[in-house]
Amino acid sequence: MPSLVVLKTRDDATRQITLPIRIGPVEAAAITAGIEGTSHGRPLTHDLLSNVISTLDSRLISISIVDVQGTTFFATLQLMRPDGSRTDVDCRPSDAIALAVRTGVPIYAREQVLDTATMPDFSQAKKDVEEQELQAFHDFVEGLSPEDFG
Repeated sequence: MPSLVVLKTRDDATRQITLPIRIGPVEAAAITAGIEGTSHGRPLTHDLLSNVISTLDSRLISISIVDVQGTTFFATLQLMRPDGSRTDVDCRPSDAIALAVRTGVPIYAREQVLDTATMPDFSQAKKDVEEQELQAFHDFVEGLSPEDFG
C-alpha cells in the first residue's frame, strides 16, 4: 500500500506550498527512521550511502525535486567533492528525502515541479466563501422591513 510524503515550504516562506509525493511503505519507513533517529545497529541503505559519501571526502549539500512526469517525481542529490566541485546524482525522491533527513540538508523543489504538482491551498477559497455567505446574510437582514414579520 503506497504512502504519501508531504513536503511543505518553511513557515517563513512567502509562498506557502504543499507538495505531495507518493512513496512505497519501505521508503516511508526509511524516512520515518531518519526523522526519528532510529538506530538499527548496522547501517541501512541510506546510512550506508551517507557513510560512502563521507568516506570519499565528499558531502551532501542539498537534495532537489527536479521534475515530475505524470505521477512520477525525479530528484537529485547535490554533492560537493573534495576539490570543491559540485555534482548532481540522479535518484528517487524517497531515497533523497530519506538521506536528507539523516544528514539535515535542505530539500528544494524546482518551480516547475511546484507549479505542476502542488496541492492547492483551499484556505483562501474557504475564507472567500465565508465572506460571500456573510455578505449575503447581511444583505438579507438589511433588506428586511417590519412588514416581513407579519
